[in-house]
Amino acid sequence: MASATFKEGSMTSTSQSRACKAPDRELLDELEMRVQSCLGGRVQDLRIFYLEGGLVLRGRSHSYYAKQMAQHHAQEFSELPIRANEIEVI
Repeated sequence: MASATFKEGSMTSTSQSRACKAPDRELLDELEMRVQSCLGGRVQDLRIFYLEGGLVLRGRSHSYYAKQMAQHHAQEFSELPIRANEIEVI
């Protein structure tokens, strides 16, 4: 299986097939930083995890809009589906 890497602003498979193994923590940390830079601090304690071929988002926000934007940017940068958006709106 191919490994996941960031390429031109997104995380994609390095082979032509769509199958890829779980991205390592370093790639997920970079994805978190990219998403946070777009959100301007609207989501606190953002953490992104890989689960069953997709991403799980966790953190806290004061608005549903910020929660939705975090999901949008995570999917845009990684090209992986969002399995769960567990960002809590407080």
